[in-house]
Amino acid sequence: MKKYRVGIIGATGMVGQRFISLLENHPWFEITVLAASGRSAGKSYQEAVAGRWAFSWPIPEKVLNMPVMDAADVEKVAPLCDFVFCAVAMDKKATRELEESYAKAETPVVSNNSACRLVDDVPMLIPEINASHAPIIAAQKKRLGTKNGFIAVKPNCSIQSYVPALSPLRDFGIKAVSVCTYQAISGAGKTFDRWPEILDNVIPYIGGEEEKSEKEPLKIWGELNAEGDKIIHAQTPVISAQCLRVPVSDGHMAAVSVSFEKKPTMEEIKERWASWRTIPQLLDLPSAPTPFIQYMEEPDRPQTKLDRDFEKGMGVTVGRLREDCLFDYKFVCLSHNTLRGAAGGGVLSAELLCAQGYIPRKE
Repeated sequence: MKKYRVGIIGATGMVGQRFISLLENHPWFEITVLAASGRSAGKSYQEAVAGRWAFSWPIPEKVLNMPVMDAADVEKVAPLCDFVFCAVAMDKKATRELEESYAKAETPVVSNNSACRLVDDVPMLIPEINASHAPIIAAQKKRLGTKNGFIAVKPNCSIQSYVPALSPLRDFGIKAVSVCTYQAISGAGKTFDRWPEILDNVIPYIGGEEEKSEKEPLKIWGELNAEGDKIIHAQTPVISAQCLRVPVSDGHMAAVSVSFEKKPTMEEIKERWASWRTIPQLLDLPSAPTPFIQYMEEPDRPQTKLDRDFEKGMGVTVGRLREDCLFDYKFVCLSHNTLRGAAGGGVLSAELLCAQGYIPRKE
């Protein structure tokens, strides 16, 4: 199989580094371009990330001496790759302009950024849940005036433990959700060496996170309108979220309480989690976790340190399902925020879009 040529925009940041690590031996994708801000342009990759490589393993040999290009130089970068992953640290306006410039250069963008998440014709994908939103790409290409270029995004990392756990239960009529997320420092692009203030500390505020946690699930659970040019957000459930930063390196945990129109039994809920099979598993995509969700009966699981790497960090672990005195049920769930919640989720989305023919190889 001829591999897709892949560019990483924002290659020097923590998520960009994750993309590089995940693609080192990927069976479908090969990195051909690394791009970042003008400060890094012209340096080798190892020079550009000197002192900032965030992981215990070494920088992959294939990219050590690869030159870093200027991400703003779209005309030079775009022809060198079939599509790009984007994980830049820019404001929303500048990010959207950059991503649309790549799309208009006929280079699909799979974005880790939030700038385009709530744009009506941009699919915000958790491939196991809303692969059915991909056809909106046709309307987006019409708006952008492109043949092949488009933007697809992944959702916020904080929702990717509890939205998968709730999705198989939606036909019971989810009315209300209260969720508190306990989020790792890597979600802020930090390590303990770079953020000593987080040690022995919890910070009860993450800018913009609660709004994203309450709104983004409703787009994921939404449907395309009759014209096929807009994703109509789901009207229910009502979601109330609180988001806390905790002194953990990787892994976002969520404590969830939920009420239903038709209250299922605990056995029905566990059976839904155990039996859920989705499009990425059916297509046997390289990054698809099998199973997607595991339930743990132990009263003290999941634990972040023990369970965040389930299915190579792409699966979701749920535990402590029990009756609730205000809602119907409550439970705890866990996902790896920089794998499932960031770079890994982006890679899986790209695999889905390639498998379904949305990303062609350039001649």
